[in-house]
Amino acid sequence: MRSRAGHIGVVTLAALPAAGCAGWQSALDPHSPQAQALAELIGVIVLICGVVWLLVVLVLACAIWRRRPLRPQPLALDQRVERRMSIAVGSAVALTAVTLVALTALSFIATRKSDATAQEPLVIRLRAFQWWWEVTYLGQSPDEIVVTANEIHVPVGQPVRVELVAADVIHSFWVPSLAGKQDMIPGRQNALTFTARREGVYRGQCAEFCGVQHAHMAFLVVAQPPEAFEAWLARQRAPAAAPADAEQEAGRAVFMSRGCAACHSVRGTQARGRLGPDLTHVGSRRMIAAGLVETTRGSLAAWIADPQTMKPGNAMPMVSLSGDELRAVSAYMAGLR
Repeated sequence: MRSRAGHIGVVTLAALPAAGCAGWQSALDPHSPQAQALAELIGVIVLICGVVWLLVVLVLACAIWRRRPLRPQPLALDQRVERRMSIAVGSAVALTAVTLVALTALSFIATRKSDATAQEPLVIRLRAFQWWWEVTYLGQSPDEIVVTANEIHVPVGQPVRVELVAADVIHSFWVPSLAGKQDMIPGRQNALTFTARREGVYRGQCAEFCGVQHAHMAFLVVAQPPEAFEAWLARQRAPAAAPADAEQEAGRAVFMSRGCAACHSVRGTQARGRLGPDLTHVGSRRMIAAGLVETTRGSLAAWIADPQTMKPGNAMPMVSLSGDELRAVSAYMAGLR
Protein backbone atom coordinates (compact mmCIF):
# COMPACT_ATOMS: atom_id res chain seq x y z
CA MET A 1 0.00 0.00 0.00
CA ARG A 2 2.82 2.38 0.89
CA SER A 3 4.55 1.83 -2.45
CA ARG A 4 1.31 2.41 -4.32
CA ALA A 5 0.61 5.58 -2.34
CA GLY A 6 4.15 6.75 -2.97
CA HIS A 7 3.76 6.08 -6.69
CA ILE A 8 0.55 8.13 -6.80
CA GLY A 9 2.27 10.92 -4.90
CA VAL A 10 5.18 11.01 -7.34
CA VAL A 11 2.82 11.11 -10.33
CA THR A 12 0.80 13.90 -8.71
CA LEU A 13 3.90 15.97 -8.00
CA ALA A 14 5.14 15.41 -11.56
CA ALA A 15 1.81 16.64 -12.95
CA LEU A 16 1.70 19.82 -10.85
CA PRO A 17 4.00 21.85 -13.15
CA ALA A 18 1.57 21.24 -16.02
CA ALA A 19 -1.48 22.34 -14.03
CA GLY A 20 -1.30 25.88 -15.41
CA CYS A 21 -0.90 24.85 -19.05
CA ALA A 22 -4.62 24.92 -19.86
CA GLY A 23 -7.62 27.12 -19.26
CA TRP A 24 -9.01 30.36 -20.60
CA GLN A 25 -5.74 32.28 -20.22
CA SER A 26 -2.86 30.02 -21.25
CA ALA A 27 -0.36 30.48 -24.07
CA LEU A 28 0.11 26.69 -24.03
CA ASP A 29 -3.59 26.06 -24.78
CA PRO A 30 -3.88 27.71 -28.22
CA HIS A 31 -7.25 28.18 -29.91
CA SER A 32 -6.17 30.14 -32.98
CA PRO A 33 -3.55 29.65 -35.72
CA GLN A 34 -1.66 32.67 -34.39
CA ALA A 35 -1.54 31.30 -30.84
CA GLN A 36 -0.62 27.86 -32.23
CA ALA A 37 2.40 29.36 -34.01
CA LEU A 38 3.51 31.03 -30.77
CA ALA A 39 2.99 27.83 -28.76
CA GLU A 40 5.12 25.91 -31.25
CA LEU A 41 7.78 28.61 -31.01
CA ILE A 42 7.76 28.28 -27.22
CA GLY A 43 8.18 24.52 -27.57
CA VAL A 44 11.13 24.88 -29.95
CA ILE A 45 12.84 27.45 -27.72
CA VAL A 46 12.37 25.27 -24.62
CA LEU A 47 13.74 22.24 -26.51
CA ILE A 48 16.81 24.11 -27.78
CA CYS A 49 17.49 25.67 -24.38
CA GLY A 50 17.08 22.26 -22.76
CA VAL A 51 19.64 20.74 -25.13
CA VAL A 52 22.06 23.62 -24.47
CA TRP A 53 21.64 23.20 -20.73
CA LEU A 54 22.22 19.45 -20.99
CA LEU A 55 25.40 19.96 -23.05
CA VAL A 56 26.73 22.49 -20.54
CA VAL A 57 26.06 20.11 -17.64
CA LEU A 58 27.74 17.23 -19.49
CA VAL A 59 30.84 19.31 -20.27
CA LEU A 60 30.97 20.47 -16.65
CA ALA A 61 30.67 16.88 -15.41
CA CYS A 62 33.45 15.74 -17.75
CA ALA A 63 35.69 18.59 -16.58
CA ILE A 64 35.12 17.64 -12.95
CA TRP A 65 35.59 13.91 -13.61
CA ARG A 66 38.74 14.18 -15.73
CA ARG A 67 41.14 15.92 -13.40
CA ARG A 68 44.49 16.78 -14.88
CA PRO A 69 47.56 15.36 -13.14
CA LEU A 70 49.73 17.77 -11.24
CA ARG A 71 52.48 19.32 -13.36
CA PRO A 72 55.92 20.28 -12.10
CA GLN A 73 55.57 23.67 -13.78
CA PRO A 74 51.87 24.63 -13.64
CA LEU A 75 52.41 28.06 -15.25
CA ALA A 76 54.13 26.66 -18.33
CA LEU A 77 51.88 26.67 -21.41
CA ASP A 78 51.25 23.47 -23.34
CA GLN A 79 50.73 24.53 -26.95
CA ARG A 80 48.70 21.45 -27.86
CA VAL A 81 46.35 21.95 -24.92
CA GLU A 82 46.05 25.66 -25.68
CA ARG A 83 45.22 24.89 -29.31
CA ARG A 84 42.51 22.40 -28.31
CA MET A 85 41.03 24.88 -25.83
CA SER A 86 40.98 27.64 -28.45
CA ILE A 87 39.17 25.34 -30.89
CA ALA A 88 36.65 24.31 -28.20
CA VAL A 89 35.94 27.90 -27.13
CA GLY A 90 35.71 29.12 -30.72
CA SER A 91 33.32 26.29 -31.61
CA ALA A 92 31.15 27.09 -28.58
CA VAL A 93 30.99 30.79 -29.53
CA ALA A 94 30.10 29.93 -33.13
CA LEU A 95 27.41 27.46 -32.00
CA THR A 96 25.98 30.11 -29.65
CA ALA A 97 25.83 32.65 -32.47
CA VAL A 98 24.13 30.13 -34.80
CA THR A 99 21.60 29.26 -32.07
CA LEU A 100 20.74 32.91 -31.43
CA VAL A 101 20.34 33.63 -35.15
CA ALA A 102 18.13 30.55 -35.54
CA LEU A 103 15.91 31.56 -32.61
CA THR A 104 15.64 35.10 -33.97
CA ALA A 105 14.62 33.77 -37.40
CA LEU A 106 12.04 31.43 -35.86
CA SER A 107 10.58 34.31 -33.83
CA PHE A 108 10.34 36.45 -36.97
CA ILE A 109 8.62 33.64 -38.89
CA ALA A 110 6.14 33.07 -36.06
CA THR A 111 5.35 36.80 -35.90
CA ARG A 112 4.82 36.99 -39.66
CA LYS A 113 2.55 33.97 -39.49
CA SER A 114 0.54 35.68 -36.75
CA ASP A 115 -0.17 38.67 -39.00
CA ALA A 116 -0.90 36.72 -42.20
CA THR A 117 -4.53 36.29 -43.29
CA ALA A 118 -6.17 35.58 -46.63
CA GLN A 119 -9.72 36.63 -45.67
CA GLU A 120 -11.07 40.12 -45.16
CA PRO A 121 -10.86 40.63 -41.38
CA LEU A 122 -13.46 42.04 -39.03
CA VAL A 123 -11.99 45.32 -37.75
CA ILE A 124 -12.42 46.23 -34.09
CA ARG A 125 -10.99 49.33 -32.44
CA LEU A 126 -9.82 48.84 -28.90
CA ARG A 127 -8.92 51.82 -26.73
CA ALA A 128 -7.25 51.29 -23.37
CA PHE A 129 -7.82 53.54 -20.36
CA GLN A 130 -6.75 53.40 -16.75
CA TRP A 131 -8.29 50.86 -16.09
CA TRP A 132 -10.84 49.64 -18.62
CA TRP A 133 -11.22 48.89 -22.34
CA GLU A 134 -13.44 50.63 -24.88
CA VAL A 135 -14.46 48.36 -27.76
CA THR A 136 -15.82 49.85 -31.01
CA TYR A 137 -17.32 47.93 -33.94
CA LEU A 138 -17.47 50.11 -37.05
CA GLY A 139 -20.31 50.16 -39.56
CA GLN A 140 -21.29 51.60 -42.90
CA SER A 141 -23.29 54.35 -41.18
CA PRO A 142 -23.26 55.95 -37.72
CA ASP A 143 -26.30 53.97 -36.58
CA GLU A 144 -24.39 50.72 -37.22
CA ILE A 145 -21.51 51.63 -34.89
CA VAL A 146 -21.45 49.61 -31.69
CA VAL A 147 -19.54 50.79 -28.61
CA THR A 148 -19.17 48.49 -25.62
CA ALA A 149 -16.62 47.89 -22.89
CA ASN A 150 -14.36 45.16 -21.50
CA GLU A 151 -15.90 42.41 -23.63
CA ILE A 152 -15.01 41.58 -27.24
CA HIS A 153 -17.28 39.31 -29.29
CA VAL A 154 -15.79 37.70 -32.42
CA PRO A 155 -17.06 35.18 -34.99
CA VAL A 156 -15.41 31.76 -35.05
CA GLY A 157 -13.35 31.11 -38.16
CA GLN A 158 -13.15 34.74 -39.33
CA PRO A 159 -9.95 36.80 -38.99
CA VAL A 160 -10.26 39.69 -36.56
CA ARG A 161 -8.00 42.73 -36.80
CA VAL A 162 -7.83 44.64 -33.54
CA GLU A 163 -6.63 48.23 -33.91
CA LEU A 164 -5.00 49.21 -30.63
CA VAL A 165 -4.79 52.69 -29.12
CA ALA A 166 -3.94 53.88 -25.61
CA ALA A 167 -5.69 56.92 -24.16
CA ASP A 168 -3.33 57.73 -21.30
CA VAL A 169 -0.29 55.52 -20.56
CA ILE A 170 1.32 52.49 -22.23
CA HIS A 171 -0.87 49.38 -22.04
CA SER A 172 -0.51 45.98 -23.73
CA PHE A 173 -3.14 43.75 -25.34
CA TRP A 174 -2.74 40.04 -24.58
CA VAL A 175 -5.10 37.10 -25.03
CA PRO A 176 -2.74 34.13 -24.50
CA SER A 177 -5.03 31.49 -26.02
CA LEU A 178 -5.68 33.55 -29.17
CA ALA A 179 -2.77 35.91 -29.85
CA GLY A 180 0.54 37.28 -28.69
CA LYS A 181 1.19 40.56 -26.91
CA GLN A 182 1.01 43.94 -28.63
CA ASP A 183 1.86 47.22 -26.92
CA MET A 184 -0.63 50.08 -26.93
CA ILE A 185 1.24 53.40 -26.96
CA PRO A 186 -0.38 56.85 -26.66
CA GLY A 187 -0.29 58.69 -29.99
CA ARG A 188 0.44 55.55 -31.99
CA GLN A 189 -1.87 52.92 -33.48
CA ASN A 190 -0.77 49.30 -33.51
CA ALA A 191 -2.74 46.32 -34.78
CA LEU A 192 -2.95 42.60 -34.18
CA THR A 193 -4.80 39.87 -36.10
CA PHE A 194 -6.14 36.54 -34.83
CA THR A 195 -8.70 33.92 -35.84
CA ALA A 196 -10.57 31.99 -33.14
CA ARG A 197 -10.81 28.35 -34.18
CA ARG A 198 -13.43 27.24 -31.70
CA GLU A 199 -16.29 28.65 -29.67
CA GLY A 200 -15.51 29.74 -26.15
CA VAL A 201 -14.74 32.52 -23.68
CA TYR A 202 -11.09 33.59 -23.39
CA ARG A 203 -9.57 35.90 -20.82
CA GLY A 204 -7.32 38.76 -21.86
CA GLN A 205 -5.12 40.92 -19.69
CA CYS A 206 -3.11 44.12 -19.92
CA ALA A 207 0.49 42.89 -20.05
CA GLU A 208 2.23 46.23 -19.44
CA PHE A 209 2.30 47.77 -15.95
CA CYS A 210 -0.03 50.75 -16.25
CA GLY A 211 -0.68 51.86 -12.70
CA VAL A 212 -2.03 50.77 -9.36
CA GLN A 213 -4.92 48.73 -10.84
CA HIS A 214 -2.88 47.06 -13.60
CA ALA A 215 -3.69 43.61 -12.18
CA HIS A 216 -7.41 44.43 -12.41
CA MET A 217 -7.40 45.44 -16.07
CA ALA A 218 -8.76 42.35 -17.78
CA PHE A 219 -11.25 41.70 -20.56
CA LEU A 220 -13.06 38.77 -22.15
CA VAL A 221 -13.05 37.60 -25.75
CA VAL A 222 -16.24 35.68 -26.58
CA ALA A 223 -15.88 33.56 -29.73
CA GLN A 224 -19.27 32.66 -31.22
CA PRO A 225 -20.55 30.95 -34.36
CA PRO A 226 -21.00 33.58 -37.12
CA GLU A 227 -24.80 33.58 -36.91
CA ALA A 228 -24.72 34.01 -33.11
CA PHE A 229 -22.19 36.83 -33.47
CA GLU A 230 -24.40 38.66 -36.00
CA ALA A 231 -27.39 38.27 -33.68
CA TRP A 232 -25.35 39.68 -30.78
CA LEU A 233 -24.17 42.60 -32.93
CA ALA A 234 -27.76 43.38 -33.95
CA ARG A 235 -28.83 43.45 -30.29
CA GLN A 236 -25.93 45.73 -29.43
CA ARG A 237 -26.94 48.18 -32.18
CA ALA A 238 -30.39 48.54 -30.65
CA PRO A 239 -31.01 51.37 -28.15
CA ALA A 240 -31.24 50.68 -24.45
CA ALA A 241 -34.19 48.67 -23.22
CA ALA A 242 -37.00 50.70 -21.69
CA PRO A 243 -37.55 50.22 -17.94
CA ALA A 244 -39.60 47.10 -17.31
CA ASP A 245 -41.19 48.22 -14.03
CA ALA A 246 -41.59 51.15 -11.67
CA GLU A 247 -38.35 50.42 -9.83
CA GLN A 248 -36.30 50.49 -13.04
CA GLU A 249 -38.11 53.68 -14.09
CA ALA A 250 -37.11 55.26 -10.79
CA GLY A 251 -33.55 54.01 -11.36
CA ARG A 252 -33.40 55.70 -14.75
CA ALA A 253 -34.54 58.97 -13.15
CA VAL A 254 -31.78 58.66 -10.53
CA PHE A 255 -29.21 57.90 -13.24
CA MET A 256 -30.19 61.00 -15.21
CA SER A 257 -30.41 63.37 -12.25
CA ARG A 258 -27.41 62.39 -10.10
CA GLY A 259 -24.55 63.03 -12.56
CA CYS A 260 -24.15 59.52 -13.97
CA ALA A 261 -25.21 60.71 -17.43
CA ALA A 262 -22.35 63.23 -17.48
CA CYS A 263 -19.79 60.40 -17.69
CA HIS A 264 -21.67 57.49 -19.27
CA SER A 265 -23.68 56.93 -22.45
CA VAL A 266 -26.94 55.01 -22.68
CA ARG A 267 -28.13 55.04 -26.29
CA GLY A 268 -31.79 55.96 -26.65
CA THR A 269 -31.63 58.33 -23.67
CA GLN A 270 -30.18 61.76 -22.93
CA ALA A 271 -27.12 60.16 -21.31
CA ARG A 272 -24.25 60.86 -23.69
CA GLY A 273 -21.16 61.09 -21.49
CA ARG A 274 -17.83 59.87 -22.89
CA LEU A 275 -15.58 59.78 -19.83
CA GLY A 276 -16.63 56.31 -18.71
CA PRO A 277 -17.77 53.06 -20.35
CA ASP A 278 -20.88 52.95 -22.53
CA LEU A 279 -23.64 51.37 -20.41
CA THR A 280 -26.30 50.80 -23.09
CA HIS A 281 -26.21 47.02 -22.62
CA VAL A 282 -24.16 46.71 -19.45
CA GLY A 283 -26.55 44.16 -17.96
CA SER A 284 -25.73 41.68 -20.74
CA ARG A 285 -21.97 41.70 -20.07
CA ARG A 286 -20.45 38.85 -18.14
CA MET A 287 -18.29 41.04 -15.88
CA ILE A 288 -17.97 44.66 -14.81
CA ALA A 289 -15.03 46.86 -13.75
CA ALA A 290 -12.72 45.30 -16.37
CA GLY A 291 -13.07 41.72 -15.21
CA LEU A 292 -13.17 42.46 -11.49
CA VAL A 293 -16.55 40.87 -10.60
CA GLU A 294 -19.39 39.07 -12.36
CA THR A 295 -22.33 41.18 -13.49
CA THR A 296 -25.12 40.74 -10.99
CA ARG A 297 -27.49 43.25 -9.47
CA GLY A 298 -25.59 42.94 -6.19
CA SER A 299 -22.18 43.61 -7.76
CA LEU A 300 -23.61 46.55 -9.70
CA ALA A 301 -25.01 48.00 -6.47
CA ALA A 302 -21.69 47.48 -4.67
CA TRP A 303 -19.76 49.17 -7.48
CA ILE A 304 -22.14 52.15 -7.65
CA ALA A 305 -22.14 52.55 -3.87
CA ASP A 306 -18.36 52.59 -3.39
CA PRO A 307 -16.20 52.06 -6.49
CA GLN A 308 -13.02 53.22 -4.72
CA THR A 309 -13.21 50.39 -2.17
CA MET A 310 -13.65 47.79 -4.89
CA LYS A 311 -11.01 49.27 -7.23
CA PRO A 312 -8.95 52.01 -5.56
CA GLY A 313 -7.69 54.76 -7.85
CA ASN A 314 -10.22 54.33 -10.66
CA ALA A 315 -11.75 57.43 -12.22
CA MET A 316 -15.33 56.87 -11.02
CA PRO A 317 -16.29 59.13 -8.08
CA MET A 318 -18.50 57.93 -5.27
CA VAL A 319 -22.03 59.32 -5.61
CA SER A 320 -23.97 59.57 -2.37
CA LEU A 321 -27.25 57.69 -2.81
CA SER A 322 -29.96 56.64 -0.40
CA GLY A 323 -30.76 52.96 -0.02
CA ASP A 324 -33.88 53.28 -2.19
CA GLU A 325 -31.96 55.18 -4.89
CA LEU A 326 -29.19 52.56 -4.92
CA ARG A 327 -31.65 49.71 -5.26
CA ALA A 328 -33.47 51.51 -8.05
CA VAL A 329 -30.41 52.44 -10.11
CA SER A 330 -28.92 48.93 -9.72
CA ALA A 331 -32.21 47.49 -11.00
CA TYR A 332 -32.06 49.84 -13.97
CA MET A 333 -28.44 48.86 -14.76
CA ALA A 334 -29.21 45.15 -14.49
CA GLY A 335 -32.12 45.63 -16.91
CA LEU A 336 -29.94 47.19 -19.62
CA ARG A 337 -29.51 44.09 -21.78
